[in-house]
Amino acid sequence: MKTAVIVFPGSNCDRDAAMALEAVTGKAPLMVWHGDSQLPDGLDFIMVPGGFSYGDYLRSGAVASRSPVMQDLVKKAEAGVPVLGVCNGFQILTEAGLLPGALMRNAGLRFVCEPAPLTIENHNSAFTHAYGDRKDVVFPIAHHDGNFFADQATLDRIEGEGQVILRYRKNPNGSMRDIAGVSNEKGNVLGMMPHPERAIDAHHGGTDGLALFESILGGLK
Repeated sequence: MKTAVIVFPGSNCDRDAAMALEAVTGKAPLMVWHGDSQLPDGLDFIMVPGGFSYGDYLRSGAVASRSPVMQDLVKKAEAGVPVLGVCNGFQILTEAGLLPGALMRNAGLRFVCEPAPLTIENHNSAFTHAYGDRKDVVFPIAHHDGNFFADQATLDRIEGEGQVILRYRKNPNGSMRDIAGVSNEKGNVLGMMPHPERAIDAHHGGTDGLALFESILGGLK
């Protein structure tokens, strides 16, 4: 199995992402610099980590979404390669047009950093099937611009198509319909504000994130 983590200037969760992937696959991922024009061939999974790429100038993820490597990431995602974007990675994927909606400033204009109780809305997705019938999980959150927004027609469509994968049980940021994570229509791209890569070790507060990585990576072995 061949996985990769894209690194942007300002990324601060790339090492967490790498540790999570190695913990599940037994092999360290490739760390790909955002300025590279292409991703390595034969990738089975790509992760866009959290952080504050380019200092969140313009809009969070807006500058990073125009990085050279993103053109190839979009091509690979459209060809079916699984992609996970977490926090700033979610923002980048929406700015790149791979996911619906947008991430705005949190309601109350405050940075939120706390454990977030979540409900798994779609257990049939490539990213959640390993949870079985389990509905409730807790992942850490740490963001200022995590307020998910889309027009009502888009919200109705993604709800009806099963693209809402995770929902907040206690909305921390004002996200419409309590949405915490959404997928694309094909189901191979997931964006989420909570951090599953920070929930893989009991010594760090919990292991609820493991099944998310096992869901997508286990199916690729």
